[in-house]
Amino acid sequence: METKTIDVQEAQKQLEKLLAHLSVGEEIIITDGKIPIARLVPISSRIPGLHKGAIWISPDFDEPLPEEFWTGDT
Repeated sequence: METKTIDVQEAQKQLEKLLAHLSVGEEIIITDGKIPIARLVPISSRIPGLHKGAIWISPDFDEPLPEEFWTGDT
């Protein structure tokens, strides 16, 4: 991902141009003088089901925790 740096005053004047850079995957750092104040990144698309099975929930997920958890006894 390519990164572009631009001053906040210039960014205000070139918003449409900056959005075009985002749409092709570039990242934009907005600065106030030499101090970075914000980072604009493109929104990535989420694809449902892409990592099916990678996350699971234990069957006892909503069961109360054992007393040892709260008291610190092992």
